[in-house]
Amino acid sequence: MTQAQATPEAKQATTARRRFWTILLTILSVALGGYLLYRTLAGYSLAQLVESVRALPAGRLAAAGGFAAASYLCLTGIDWLALRAAGKPLPYRRVALAAFISLSLGHSIGFAGLSSGAIRYRFYTRWGLGTADVAKAVLFCGVTVAVGLMALGAVAVLVHPGLAREVTGLSQGAVLAAGLACAGGVATYLGLAAWWRKPETFRRWSIEMPPLPLAAAQVGLGAVNFALVSACLHQVLAAVADVGFLAVASVFVIANAAVLVTHVPGGVGVIESVVVHLLPKTDVIGPLIAFRCLYFLGPLALGLVAFAATEAWFRWRDAGGAATPSRTAAPGPAARS
Repeated sequence: MTQAQATPEAKQATTARRRFWTILLTILSVALGGYLLYRTLAGYSLAQLVESVRALPAGRLAAAGGFAAASYLCLTGIDWLALRAAGKPLPYRRVALAAFISLSLGHSIGFAGLSSGAIRYRFYTRWGLGTADVAKAVLFCGVTVAVGLMALGAVAVLVHPGLAREVTGLSQGAVLAAGLACAGGVATYLGLAAWWRKPETFRRWSIEMPPLPLAAAQVGLGAVNFALVSACLHQVLAAVADVGFLAVASVFVIANAAVLVTHVPGGVGVIESVVVHLLPKTDVIGPLIAFRCLYFLGPLALGLVAFAATEAWFRWRDAGGAATPSRTAAPGPAARS
């Protein structure tokens, strides 16, 4: 009898601790996002920001903004695929909300797999997913980023090996080997998806390859996403210099490989350094500010507002549900909550 009475108390204590840590994570995420937004903009004067961006043609800015929006739309599609791969599909509107908020904040916070994964967990567990389900979805998204980057890198490096050699300082043979390694990595992943169906168990986690159609969609969406971001950067750079899309794409792949290793929030400094190397005699401050505003800061601001609004709505809904007893609720679920 004593044990039966202690179990609900233990569950309540666990729920209280979990609620405390999730609320703390929410506050820290919003505070860190606001700090990063301030820190990035604080390096420029208002006049410098306005004049450098104003000098860019409106058509180029509109096109760059369109490519940035298309990239985030593509990222929501990756999350939608991830939940299908985990066997826990959700309506697209919910997936799009969680994916945009988590990625718009995660891109600027750094350690995107952890930061955006924690925000995804905050949303998806509310909608019935377990910890293992969210972990599988986050892993799927991380693999999609990797294979997408390798696919675009293989195309950009093998088509434009001279530029990659100039940027990296590697020999022609090393550059070609890197491009072939990227292509081989993508081919290996697709091959495993086609023929390796046995799940691998590590401790209490079970990992298995997605079906070949989902794996192919991973490669396609991952590469398209990076191509869209490269197109966003290309549009603003093309306003001040004669530079081709493949040149920008190859440099952007190299920059993102460095960002994935260093986990610099928003790639601050990394992307700028490779662009300056690409166009050493061109004033690229305006294009770089425009790119950072369009792809990082604008979505970050929208994501912070959306995150705060959804958290306020969920808290209002939960408070209303707690204050209004449900006459139709069954005793069993009430005892388990």
